[in-house]
Amino acid sequence: MFYAARGDVPHKRHTQHRAPDGSLYAEELFGVEGFTGRSSLIYHLLPPTRVREIRPLGPVKVEVADDGSHHHALIDSAKLAPAGDPIGGRVPLFTNSDVTMGVVLPTDPMPERTYYRNGEMDELLFIHEGTGTLRTNFGDLAYHAGDYLVLPIGTTWRIDADPGVAQRWLWLECPSELEPPKRYRNEYGQLLEHSPYSQRDIRVPELQAPRIDHGDSTVIIRARGRHTAYHFEHHPFDVVGWDGYLWPYAFDIADFEPITGRIHQPPPVHQTFQARNFVVCSFVPRKFDYHPLAIPAPYNHSNINSDEVIYYVAGNFMSRRGVGISSFTIHPAGIPHGPHPGTVEASIGKEATEELAVMVDTFRPLWLTKQAAGLEDARYPYTWLPPEDVHAAEEARHLSERGPEAFPD
Repeated sequence: MFYAARGDVPHKRHTQHRAPDGSLYAEELFGVEGFTGRSSLIYHLLPPTRVREIRPLGPVKVEVADDGSHHHALIDSAKLAPAGDPIGGRVPLFTNSDVTMGVVLPTDPMPERTYYRNGEMDELLFIHEGTGTLRTNFGDLAYHAGDYLVLPIGTTWRIDADPGVAQRWLWLECPSELEPPKRYRNEYGQLLEHSPYSQRDIRVPELQAPRIDHGDSTVIIRARGRHTAYHFEHHPFDVVGWDGYLWPYAFDIADFEPITGRIHQPPPVHQTFQARNFVVCSFVPRKFDYHPLAIPAPYNHSNINSDEVIYYVAGNFMSRRGVGISSFTIHPAGIPHGPHPGTVEASIGKEATEELAVMVDTFRPLWLTKQAAGLEDARYPYTWLPPEDVHAAEEARHLSERGPEAFPD
Protein backbone atom coordinates (compact mmCIF):
# COMPACT_ATOMS: atom_id res chain seq x y z
CA MET A 1 0.00 0.00 0.00
CA PHE A 2 0.98 3.64 -0.02
CA TYR A 3 2.31 5.90 2.73
CA ALA A 4 -0.27 7.53 4.98
CA ALA A 5 -0.06 9.56 8.18
CA ARG A 6 -2.65 10.65 10.70
CA GLY A 7 -2.44 12.66 13.92
CA ASP A 8 0.72 13.79 15.72
CA VAL A 9 4.00 12.13 14.73
CA PRO A 10 7.54 13.38 15.34
CA HIS A 11 9.77 14.71 12.58
CA LYS A 12 12.27 11.88 13.12
CA ARG A 13 11.34 8.29 13.87
CA HIS A 14 12.57 6.59 17.07
CA THR A 15 13.25 9.97 18.71
CA GLN A 16 11.65 11.69 21.70
CA HIS A 17 8.00 12.51 21.12
CA ARG A 18 6.51 14.25 24.14
CA ALA A 19 3.05 15.20 25.30
CA PRO A 20 2.26 18.81 26.32
CA ASP A 21 2.94 17.83 29.96
CA GLY A 22 6.43 16.63 29.03
CA SER A 23 5.76 12.89 29.29
CA LEU A 24 6.99 10.63 26.51
CA TYR A 25 4.55 9.04 24.12
CA ALA A 26 5.07 5.28 23.69
CA GLU A 27 6.23 4.32 20.19
CA GLU A 28 5.12 0.98 18.69
CA LEU A 29 6.37 -0.59 15.47
CA PHE A 30 3.41 -2.35 13.83
CA GLY A 31 4.89 -4.49 11.08
CA VAL A 32 4.96 -7.83 9.26
CA GLU A 33 7.82 -10.10 8.14
CA GLY A 34 10.02 -9.11 11.04
CA PHE A 35 11.56 -5.73 10.25
CA THR A 36 11.50 -6.13 6.46
CA GLY A 37 7.82 -6.07 5.48
CA ARG A 38 5.23 -3.31 5.47
CA SER A 39 4.95 -1.42 8.75
CA SER A 40 3.58 1.63 10.51
CA LEU A 41 4.72 3.48 13.62
CA ILE A 42 2.01 4.12 16.22
CA TYR A 43 2.33 6.59 19.10
CA HIS A 44 0.37 5.84 22.30
CA LEU A 45 -0.36 7.80 25.45
CA LEU A 46 0.63 4.69 27.43
CA PRO A 47 2.70 1.62 26.52
CA PRO A 48 0.50 -0.96 24.74
CA THR A 49 2.04 -3.70 26.90
CA ARG A 50 0.24 -2.91 30.17
CA VAL A 51 -2.02 -5.96 30.46
CA ARG A 52 -3.45 -6.67 33.92
CA GLU A 53 -5.17 -10.02 33.33
CA ILE A 54 -5.01 -12.79 30.71
CA ARG A 55 -7.86 -15.25 30.42
CA PRO A 56 -8.15 -18.22 28.01
CA LEU A 57 -11.38 -18.39 26.01
CA GLY A 58 -10.86 -21.67 24.16
CA PRO A 59 -9.97 -22.92 20.68
CA VAL A 60 -11.39 -21.65 17.40
CA LYS A 61 -13.05 -24.68 15.80
CA VAL A 62 -13.82 -25.18 12.13
CA GLU A 63 -15.24 -28.64 11.39
CA VAL A 64 -15.11 -29.95 7.83
CA ALA A 65 -17.66 -32.20 6.15
CA ASP A 66 -16.88 -34.94 3.63
CA ASP A 67 -19.59 -37.04 1.96
CA GLY A 68 -16.99 -39.05 0.06
CA SER A 69 -17.72 -37.54 -3.37
CA HIS A 70 -16.28 -34.73 -5.49
CA HIS A 71 -18.90 -32.46 -7.04
CA HIS A 72 -20.16 -28.95 -7.72
CA ALA A 73 -22.16 -27.51 -4.84
CA LEU A 74 -24.69 -24.78 -4.17
CA ILE A 75 -24.79 -23.40 -0.62
CA ASP A 76 -27.74 -21.15 0.20
CA SER A 77 -26.70 -18.91 3.09
CA ALA A 78 -30.01 -17.03 2.80
CA LYS A 79 -31.43 -19.86 4.91
CA LEU A 80 -29.30 -18.83 7.90
CA ALA A 81 -31.01 -16.97 10.70
CA PRO A 82 -29.23 -13.79 11.85
CA ALA A 83 -27.53 -14.34 15.20
CA GLY A 84 -24.61 -13.37 17.39
CA ASP A 85 -22.18 -10.47 17.32
CA PRO A 86 -19.53 -9.65 14.68
CA ILE A 87 -17.12 -12.23 16.13
CA GLY A 88 -19.26 -14.93 17.76
CA GLY A 89 -21.78 -14.82 14.91
CA ARG A 90 -19.32 -15.92 12.22
CA VAL A 91 -20.43 -18.97 10.23
CA PRO A 92 -17.50 -20.68 8.44
CA LEU A 93 -18.54 -22.34 5.17
CA PHE A 94 -15.30 -23.15 3.29
CA THR A 95 -11.78 -23.74 4.55
CA ASN A 96 -8.27 -24.91 3.75
CA SER A 97 -4.80 -24.06 5.05
CA ASP A 98 -4.75 -20.78 3.08
CA VAL A 99 -8.18 -19.31 3.74
CA THR A 100 -11.39 -19.71 5.73
CA MET A 101 -14.51 -17.90 4.57
CA GLY A 102 -18.16 -17.67 5.42
CA VAL A 103 -20.83 -15.19 6.43
CA VAL A 104 -21.74 -13.04 9.41
CA LEU A 105 -25.33 -11.94 10.08
CA PRO A 106 -24.92 -10.20 13.43
CA THR A 107 -27.88 -9.16 15.52
CA ASP A 108 -26.01 -8.23 18.69
CA PRO A 109 -23.41 -5.52 19.28
CA MET A 110 -19.96 -6.39 20.51
CA PRO A 111 -19.84 -6.00 24.31
CA GLU A 112 -19.00 -2.54 25.55
CA ARG A 113 -15.25 -1.82 25.65
CA THR A 114 -14.48 -5.12 23.93
CA TYR A 115 -12.24 -5.29 20.86
CA TYR A 116 -10.83 -7.96 18.56
CA ARG A 117 -7.33 -8.57 17.23
CA ASN A 118 -6.50 -11.39 14.84
CA GLY A 119 -2.86 -12.10 15.61
CA GLU A 120 -2.39 -14.77 12.94
CA MET A 121 -4.43 -13.74 9.89
CA ASP A 122 -5.41 -10.83 7.68
CA GLU A 123 -9.18 -10.38 7.49
CA LEU A 124 -11.60 -9.18 4.83
CA LEU A 125 -15.22 -8.22 5.33
CA PHE A 126 -17.44 -7.57 2.32
CA ILE A 127 -20.52 -5.64 3.39
CA HIS A 128 -23.44 -7.20 1.52
CA GLU A 129 -26.00 -5.36 3.64
CA GLY A 130 -25.69 -2.86 6.44
CA THR A 131 -24.18 0.41 7.57
CA GLY A 132 -22.12 1.33 10.59
CA THR A 133 -18.60 2.21 11.71
CA LEU A 134 -15.48 0.11 11.82
CA ARG A 135 -13.45 1.43 14.76
CA THR A 136 -9.74 0.61 14.87
CA ASN A 137 -6.60 1.72 16.67
CA PHE A 138 -5.80 3.61 13.43
CA GLY A 139 -9.12 5.45 13.40
CA ASP A 140 -12.69 5.07 12.18
CA LEU A 141 -14.11 4.01 8.82
CA ALA A 142 -17.81 4.46 8.10
CA TYR A 143 -19.04 1.53 5.98
CA HIS A 144 -22.00 0.82 3.72
CA ALA A 145 -23.23 -1.94 1.42
CA GLY A 146 -20.63 -2.78 -1.20
CA ASP A 147 -17.58 -1.96 0.92
CA TYR A 148 -14.61 -4.24 1.29
CA LEU A 149 -13.03 -3.73 4.73
CA VAL A 150 -9.41 -4.94 4.77
CA LEU A 151 -7.91 -5.58 8.23
CA PRO A 152 -4.20 -6.41 8.38
CA ILE A 153 -3.02 -8.98 10.89
CA GLY A 154 -2.70 -7.48 14.37
CA THR A 155 -5.20 -4.64 13.90
CA THR A 156 -7.29 -3.92 17.01
CA TRP A 157 -10.88 -3.24 16.05
CA ARG A 158 -14.58 -3.42 16.74
CA ILE A 159 -17.66 -2.79 14.63
CA ASP A 160 -20.53 -0.59 15.76
CA ALA A 161 -23.40 -1.36 13.40
CA ASP A 162 -26.06 1.30 12.96
CA PRO A 163 -29.04 0.46 15.20
CA GLY A 164 -31.99 -1.16 13.47
CA VAL A 165 -30.08 -1.79 10.22
CA ALA A 166 -29.89 -5.42 9.06
CA GLN A 167 -26.31 -6.61 8.55
CA ARG A 168 -25.04 -9.33 6.20
CA TRP A 169 -21.32 -9.68 5.56
CA LEU A 170 -19.09 -12.02 3.61
CA TRP A 171 -16.12 -12.81 5.87
CA LEU A 172 -12.67 -14.15 5.00
CA GLU A 173 -9.42 -14.67 6.93
CA CYS A 174 -6.01 -15.81 5.68
CA PRO A 175 -2.54 -16.39 7.19
CA SER A 176 -0.91 -14.27 4.47
CA GLU A 177 -1.01 -10.67 3.31
CA LEU A 178 -4.15 -9.62 1.45
CA GLU A 179 -3.07 -6.97 -1.06
CA PRO A 180 -3.76 -5.50 -4.51
CA PRO A 181 -2.57 -7.72 -7.39
CA LYS A 182 1.14 -7.36 -8.11
CA ARG A 183 0.57 -7.02 -11.85
CA TYR A 184 -1.25 -3.75 -11.17
CA ARG A 185 1.62 -2.25 -9.11
CA ASN A 186 4.95 -0.80 -10.17
CA GLU A 187 8.24 -1.32 -8.31
CA TYR A 188 7.28 1.48 -5.89
CA GLY A 189 3.92 -0.08 -5.05
CA GLN A 190 1.89 2.52 -6.92
CA LEU A 191 -1.19 1.22 -8.70
CA LEU A 192 -0.67 1.49 -12.45
CA GLU A 193 -2.72 3.32 -15.06
CA HIS A 194 -4.36 0.11 -16.30
CA SER A 195 -5.33 -1.02 -12.81
CA PRO A 196 -9.11 -1.33 -12.30
CA TYR A 197 -8.82 0.92 -9.24
CA SER A 198 -6.40 3.48 -7.83
CA GLN A 199 -5.17 4.90 -4.54
CA ARG A 200 -7.90 7.55 -4.73
CA ASP A 201 -10.50 4.81 -4.30
CA ILE A 202 -8.99 3.55 -1.03
CA ARG A 203 -10.37 5.08 2.16
CA VAL A 204 -7.87 5.51 5.01
CA PRO A 205 -9.10 5.52 8.64
CA GLU A 206 -9.70 8.90 10.23
CA LEU A 207 -7.90 9.03 13.56
CA GLN A 208 -10.12 10.03 16.46
CA ALA A 209 -9.07 11.89 19.62
CA PRO A 210 -7.02 9.54 21.82
CA ARG A 211 -9.06 7.74 24.46
CA ILE A 212 -7.67 8.54 27.89
CA ASP A 213 -10.45 6.92 29.92
CA HIS A 214 -9.41 4.23 32.36
CA GLY A 215 -11.30 1.13 33.41
CA ASP A 216 -11.34 -2.42 32.09
CA SER A 217 -10.95 -2.81 28.31
CA THR A 218 -10.86 -6.28 26.79
CA VAL A 219 -9.03 -7.22 23.61
CA ILE A 220 -9.86 -10.72 22.36
CA ILE A 221 -6.73 -11.95 20.61
CA ARG A 222 -6.80 -14.76 18.05
CA ALA A 223 -3.47 -16.62 17.96
CA ARG A 224 -2.31 -20.24 17.79
CA GLY A 225 -5.82 -21.31 16.88
CA ARG A 226 -7.39 -20.03 20.09
CA HIS A 227 -8.95 -16.92 21.57
CA THR A 228 -7.43 -15.25 24.62
CA ALA A 229 -8.91 -12.29 26.48
CA TYR A 230 -6.39 -9.58 27.38
CA HIS A 231 -7.67 -7.14 29.99
CA PHE A 232 -6.17 -3.66 30.14
CA GLU A 233 -6.70 -0.83 32.63
CA HIS A 234 -6.74 1.74 29.86
CA HIS A 235 -8.41 2.08 26.49
CA PRO A 236 -6.54 0.50 23.51
CA PHE A 237 -7.38 3.48 21.28
CA ASP A 238 -5.01 5.86 23.10
CA VAL A 239 -3.25 6.72 19.83
CA VAL A 240 -2.09 10.29 19.20
CA GLY A 241 -0.66 9.61 15.74
CA TRP A 242 0.62 7.04 13.28
CA ASP A 243 2.32 6.82 9.90
CA GLY A 244 3.47 4.12 7.52
CA TYR A 245 2.35 1.60 4.93
CA LEU A 246 0.38 -0.93 7.01
CA TRP A 247 -3.14 0.04 8.09
CA PRO A 248 -6.77 -1.04 7.61
CA TYR A 249 -8.79 0.47 4.79
CA ALA A 250 -12.10 0.41 2.93
CA PHE A 251 -12.67 -0.03 -0.80
CA ASP A 252 -16.11 0.24 -2.40
CA ILE A 253 -16.83 -2.43 -5.03
CA ALA A 254 -18.67 0.30 -6.96
CA ASP A 255 -15.26 1.93 -7.57
CA PHE A 256 -13.93 -1.18 -9.34
CA GLU A 257 -13.68 -0.35 -13.05
CA PRO A 258 -14.39 -3.46 -15.15
CA ILE A 259 -12.00 -4.45 -17.92
CA THR A 260 -13.86 -5.40 -21.08
CA GLY A 261 -12.92 -6.49 -24.59
CA ARG A 262 -14.18 -7.45 -28.04
CA ILE A 263 -14.49 -11.07 -26.92
CA HIS A 264 -15.22 -12.62 -23.54
CA GLN A 265 -12.57 -11.73 -20.98
CA PRO A 266 -11.35 -14.42 -18.53
CA PRO A 267 -11.97 -14.09 -14.78
CA PRO A 268 -8.47 -12.71 -13.92
CA VAL A 269 -9.58 -9.32 -15.30
CA HIS A 270 -11.92 -9.12 -12.29
CA GLN A 271 -9.15 -9.70 -9.73
CA THR A 272 -9.26 -7.24 -6.83
CA PHE A 273 -6.95 -8.74 -4.17
CA GLN A 274 -4.34 -11.45 -3.96
CA ALA A 275 -2.99 -13.54 -1.10
CA ARG A 276 -1.00 -16.75 -0.81
CA ASN A 277 -2.63 -19.43 -2.98
CA PHE A 278 -5.90 -17.58 -3.64
CA VAL A 279 -7.36 -14.46 -5.24
CA VAL A 280 -10.49 -12.34 -4.69
CA CYS A 281 -12.39 -11.03 -7.73
CA SER A 282 -15.24 -8.53 -8.15
CA PHE A 283 -17.96 -8.99 -10.78
CA VAL A 284 -19.60 -5.61 -11.31
CA PRO A 285 -21.96 -4.01 -13.87
CA ARG A 286 -20.18 -3.82 -17.21
CA LYS A 287 -20.64 -3.70 -20.97
CA PHE A 288 -20.58 -7.03 -22.78
CA ASP A 289 -18.18 -7.99 -25.54
CA TYR A 290 -18.42 -6.02 -28.77
CA HIS A 291 -16.99 -8.28 -31.48
CA PRO A 292 -19.75 -8.69 -34.13
CA LEU A 293 -19.77 -12.45 -33.48
CA ALA A 294 -19.20 -12.25 -29.72
CA ILE A 295 -20.82 -14.70 -27.31
CA PRO A 296 -21.19 -12.83 -24.00
CA ALA A 297 -21.90 -16.00 -22.01
CA PRO A 298 -18.74 -17.62 -20.60
CA TYR A 299 -17.38 -20.65 -22.38
CA ASN A 300 -17.20 -24.03 -20.64
CA HIS A 301 -13.99 -24.34 -18.69
CA SER A 302 -12.27 -26.82 -16.41
CA ASN A 303 -10.86 -25.79 -13.07
CA ILE A 304 -7.91 -28.10 -13.44
CA ASN A 305 -6.04 -26.92 -10.37
CA SER A 306 -8.25 -24.39 -8.60
CA ASP A 307 -11.49 -24.33 -6.62
CA GLU A 308 -13.86 -21.49 -7.53
CA VAL A 309 -16.33 -20.01 -5.05
CA ILE A 310 -18.78 -17.30 -6.10
CA TYR A 311 -20.94 -15.36 -3.66
CA TYR A 312 -23.98 -13.81 -5.34
CA VAL A 313 -24.68 -10.26 -4.13
CA ALA A 314 -27.18 -8.65 -6.51
CA GLY A 315 -28.64 -9.05 -9.98
CA ASN A 316 -30.72 -11.54 -11.91
CA PHE A 317 -29.26 -14.94 -11.15
CA MET A 318 -31.77 -16.86 -13.25
CA SER A 319 -28.83 -17.48 -15.61
CA ARG A 320 -27.87 -20.20 -13.14
CA ARG A 321 -30.76 -22.45 -12.27
CA GLY A 322 -31.66 -22.37 -8.61
CA VAL A 323 -29.07 -19.75 -7.63
CA GLY A 324 -30.32 -16.81 -5.61
CA ILE A 325 -28.89 -13.83 -3.81
CA SER A 326 -26.74 -14.75 -0.79
CA SER A 327 -25.98 -18.16 -2.32
CA PHE A 328 -22.52 -19.59 -2.90
CA THR A 329 -21.56 -21.87 -5.76
CA ILE A 330 -18.38 -23.90 -5.54
CA HIS A 331 -16.94 -25.41 -8.70
CA PRO A 332 -13.99 -27.53 -7.57
CA ALA A 333 -10.84 -28.53 -9.40
CA GLY A 334 -10.99 -31.25 -12.00
CA ILE A 335 -14.59 -30.79 -13.15
CA PRO A 336 -15.69 -28.57 -16.08
CA HIS A 337 -18.51 -26.11 -15.62
CA GLY A 338 -20.15 -23.53 -17.83
CA PRO A 339 -23.41 -21.98 -19.01
CA HIS A 340 -26.66 -23.59 -18.05
CA PRO A 341 -29.03 -24.75 -20.81
CA GLY A 342 -30.44 -21.91 -22.87
CA THR A 343 -27.91 -19.30 -21.79
CA VAL A 344 -25.40 -19.29 -24.64
CA GLU A 345 -27.79 -18.58 -27.51
CA ALA A 346 -29.75 -16.12 -25.43
CA SER A 347 -26.63 -14.13 -24.59
CA ILE A 348 -25.93 -13.21 -28.21
CA GLY A 349 -26.78 -9.58 -28.84
CA LYS A 350 -27.01 -8.63 -25.16
CA GLU A 351 -25.17 -5.39 -24.37
CA ALA A 352 -24.56 -5.22 -20.63
CA THR A 353 -24.92 -6.88 -17.24
CA GLU A 354 -25.99 -5.50 -13.88
CA GLU A 355 -24.58 -8.35 -11.80
CA LEU A 356 -22.73 -8.00 -8.52
CA ALA A 357 -20.77 -10.94 -7.13
CA VAL A 358 -17.55 -11.76 -5.26
CA MET A 359 -15.40 -14.69 -6.35
CA VAL A 360 -12.63 -16.44 -4.43
CA ASP A 361 -10.39 -18.79 -6.43
CA THR A 362 -8.12 -21.02 -4.37
CA PHE A 363 -5.19 -23.05 -5.66
CA ARG A 364 -5.46 -25.70 -2.99
CA PRO A 365 -8.59 -27.80 -2.37
CA LEU A 366 -11.33 -26.23 -0.29
CA TRP A 367 -13.41 -28.20 2.18
CA LEU A 368 -17.04 -27.54 2.97
CA THR A 369 -17.69 -27.11 6.67
CA LYS A 370 -20.45 -28.91 8.52
CA GLN A 371 -22.47 -25.69 8.47
CA ALA A 372 -22.13 -25.50 4.67
CA ALA A 373 -23.14 -29.14 4.24
CA GLY A 374 -26.36 -28.37 6.10
CA LEU A 375 -27.19 -25.64 3.54
CA GLU A 376 -26.32 -27.59 0.38
CA ASP A 377 -28.78 -28.11 -2.47
CA ALA A 378 -28.14 -31.70 -3.59
CA ARG A 379 -29.76 -31.04 -7.01
CA TYR A 380 -27.19 -28.50 -8.16
CA PRO A 381 -24.63 -30.86 -9.83
CA TYR A 382 -27.40 -32.02 -12.17
CA THR A 383 -28.70 -28.60 -13.24
CA TRP A 384 -26.76 -28.69 -16.53
CA LEU A 385 -29.01 -31.50 -17.78
CA PRO A 386 -31.84 -30.53 -20.16
CA PRO A 387 -34.96 -29.86 -18.10
CA GLU A 388 -37.45 -32.70 -17.79
CA ASP A 389 -40.10 -31.51 -15.35
CA VAL A 390 -42.43 -28.53 -15.67
CA HIS A 391 -40.65 -26.41 -13.05
CA ALA A 392 -37.22 -26.93 -14.61
CA ALA A 393 -38.60 -26.26 -18.07
CA GLU A 394 -39.99 -22.95 -16.86
CA GLU A 395 -36.56 -22.07 -15.44
CA ALA A 396 -34.95 -22.92 -18.77
CA ARG A 397 -37.45 -20.72 -20.59
CA HIS A 398 -36.53 -17.79 -18.35
CA LEU A 399 -32.87 -18.48 -19.02
CA SER A 400 -33.32 -18.44 -22.78
CA GLU A 401 -35.22 -15.15 -22.55
CA ARG A 402 -32.92 -13.34 -20.13
CA GLY A 403 -29.49 -14.54 -21.17
CA PRO A 404 -26.39 -14.15 -19.04
CA GLU A 405 -27.20 -10.87 -17.28
CA ALA A 406 -25.80 -12.17 -14.03
CA PHE A 407 -23.60 -15.02 -15.18
CA PRO A 408 -20.24 -14.05 -13.66
CA ASP A 409 -18.11 -17.00 -14.77
